[in-house]
Amino acid sequence: MIRTLVMLCAVLWAAQASAVTCEKLTHEDKRYTVCEVDASTADLRLFLNDENGDVLGHFSSVNEALEPQGKRLAFAMNAGMYHDDRSPVGHYVEEGQEQMRVVPNAGPGNFGLLPNGVFCIREGRADVFETLAYIDQAPQCRFATQSGPMLVIDAELHPRFLPDSTSRYIRNGVGTSADGSRAVFAISDDYVTFHEFGRLFRDVLDTPNALFLDGNISRMYERASNRSDIGFSLGPIVGVVEDAP
Repeated sequence: MIRTLVMLCAVLWAAQASAVTCEKLTHEDKRYTVCEVDASTADLRLFLNDENGDVLGHFSSVNEALEPQGKRLAFAMNAGMYHDDRSPVGHYVEEGQEQMRVVPNAGPGNFGLLPNGVFCIREGRADVFETLAYIDQAPQCRFATQSGPMLVIDAELHPRFLPDSTSRYIRNGVGTSADGSRAVFAISDDYVTFHEFGRLFRDVLDTPNALFLDGNISRMYERASNRSDIGFSLGPIVGVVEDAP
């Protein structure tokens, strides 16, 4: 009986530990850090404000908010564009409560470079939807964040991306598998174009739909490697939550 319990605990620990795995890779001479999340088992959430309504803004603040619950971040990344007050530019849902409506129309900046999309976290899965498809299908998301542009749409690059573009930034984004079981987050360690970043998700990460989260301000947290990028306050943050020891 004791042996059985020990083995069960080991299996449960391994399942939690493997909920997110990060690695360095190089594609077309550009370096990236890629973190793959098992969306079927991971506690994947979005964070914006604390219980007092104040903007969290930093990975350290999210960890402080989780600490009383006996939880902590295993991984996190900035998760969408925001206004000066850190409120989301587009659609935002947290714990099933819509805080910002869907914005379907074109507009200035990368967000308005249609088609853009929505990253939706549901029970046992995560999906990137093109915005109009999201409106049409109306999935019941526990968490959702809208950003843009889409990087990959049904296995095709965004039609506005230029192979010879000279616009290069540190960029981050997320792609999902067709069955929703994999959410793959990537941040470039070199300055890259949209076309190069999109090809990473399409050709290497094997995600038929992928969404640009932001550029220039892109930051990442990974507990296993002691990485915690710092800078000014962020808006929405996406993270994998684990039990604290």
